[in-house]
Amino acid sequence: MPLTQSDAIEVKRVRSKGRGVFARRPIEAGEVIETCPVLVLPAGSVEDASAGLGSYLFEWGRGELALALGYGSLYNHSYRPNARYVDLAGRTKLFTALRDIAAGEEITVNYNGEPGDETPVGFEVVEGPNSSAMNGSSDLG
Repeated sequence: MPLTQSDAIEVKRVRSKGRGVFARRPIEAGEVIETCPVLVLPAGSVEDASAGLGSYLFEWGRGELALALGYGSLYNHSYRPNARYVDLAGRTKLFTALRDIAAGEEITVNYNGEPGDETPVGFEVVEGPNSSAMNGSSDLG
């Protein structure tokens, strides 16, 4: 069963990726998808407890990591993203659409921060047909 928090987005299982964020309805280019507060922690305080948490953290300043609340830490990476995020004052991430996104389409961002940045991200990037949603899955973990 998908998780939903708005009429615009939901979380589903994704083949070869785990979970991902999907459009529940058409989203227009430039539209705000989600604004997420972040919890900021010193990098050293997370190392021992990061088993399972590490893949959901963003680098946040020097020696700090952040966990984005809402669905902010669940967007998958793409070198051809349809959305982007920017860090705002007040420990907040803002996710916006780079182009029109169709209902049912996975919403992806470039983890490097800039949509065209092709710097390696430290894991195999799954793009294309293997990133389709797995319908009917109740395990979102």
